[in-house]
Amino acid sequence: MSASLQLQQWEALRSLLNKAVEHSAFQRSRLGAVVAQINSLADFSQRVPLTKKSALAEDQNCNLPYGTNQTRAAHQYQRFCQTSGTTARPLAVWDTAESWEWLLQNWREGYRMAGVKPGMVAFFAFSFGPFLGFWTAFEAGLSLGLRCIPGGGLGTIARLHALLEHQVEVLCCTPTYALHLAGAARQAGVDLSQSRVRRILLAGEPGGSLSAVRLQLARAWPAAEVVDHYGLTEVGPVAFGLEGTPSGLRVLEERYYAEVLDASGAPVAQGELGELVLTPLGRCSWPLFRYQTGDVVRPRRTAAGLELEGGILGRMDDMVIVRGVNLYPSAVEEVVRKVPEIGEYRVTVHKGAGLAEISVEIESPGSEGVAPQLEAEFERAFSLRIPVREVQKGTLPQFEMKARRWV
Repeated sequence: MSASLQLQQWEALRSLLNKAVEHSAFQRSRLGAVVAQINSLADFSQRVPLTKKSALAEDQNCNLPYGTNQTRAAHQYQRFCQTSGTTARPLAVWDTAESWEWLLQNWREGYRMAGVKPGMVAFFAFSFGPFLGFWTAFEAGLSLGLRCIPGGGLGTIARLHALLEHQVEVLCCTPTYALHLAGAARQAGVDLSQSRVRRILLAGEPGGSLSAVRLQLARAWPAAEVVDHYGLTEVGPVAFGLEGTPSGLRVLEERYYAEVLDASGAPVAQGELGELVLTPLGRCSWPLFRYQTGDVVRPRRTAAGLELEGGILGRMDDMVIVRGVNLYPSAVEEVVRKVPEIGEYRVTVHKGAGLAEISVEIESPGSEGVAPQLEAEFERAFSLRIPVREVQKGTLPQFEMKARRWV
């Protein structure tokens, strides 16, 4: 990291620390005793404790409904979002106009990195709900000068026809839904090679940097480039793929102080796996310091900045050890997507006598030999025999937002 970038990060961080300790009861209780001893980024990493999502949840449970991590008076907060709440009570997050604008600027920078230009027609293929990623992507697109079409409330076929009718050039959705759209197009006889989609921006779940997923999307949308994105409601839009780059994510380091740590809390070496820990440098109304995302990444620093090689590789708490082999959902997804005939699938984790095994269900594609083919791919990738069973098409859940394929 260049000295000028380090200085920029430190100046932003120092200002944010002082404001947070002065105005946020949550941060004052955590940092009040150490903030005077923090005089550099190194001090910050050594003296500031990691922030877990559970600490934020406990604060909100004890101080209903929004907790004590605010730095402004209640009437100054305008924008409400919440986490997905798939494993616990959702976190409620309010932003002031100032912090919301900072979040939008992150997305505007991401659009530029992806080669999205003012005047392009963008389609947002999701139901918005109270989720930060969707709203910030849409509003940042508007402010950048994109011609934005919301797809909430439309069915899949209606969305396909809208893509063609309105000559959409930029498609924003999850990796799961991009594959679902492609499958629905094949069934409906819609030729996606006739579409004008030139960028597919993927968000909401890992997969946008997986080569097998990207290959399937390239076959379905031959004129489009796939670009990955990563962000969280808790910290905002963090990293984007670059136009012309096959995979991976570039962290917006001017706007985030990023660390990648091992299980002991020590920084990992370049190219090693670790947990991504983030400090947003401009979200003043909802300050977070050294937030543990729970996401597994492989950092690599280049002359252009910090890259997350292969994108988000999994969740710390999602790893399953099967007969001594560490399996992340993204690794299984990569193998499944090597078999293009497979649409939807589900992984079941079986635990007994302290041991874990997994099995996989796939929706029958109507061709023989697909289940044995996938079993062989698993054997090659992991040196494990993983049983695969075909089920009738339409049996497994379909996902528009984050897919929940592991049960």
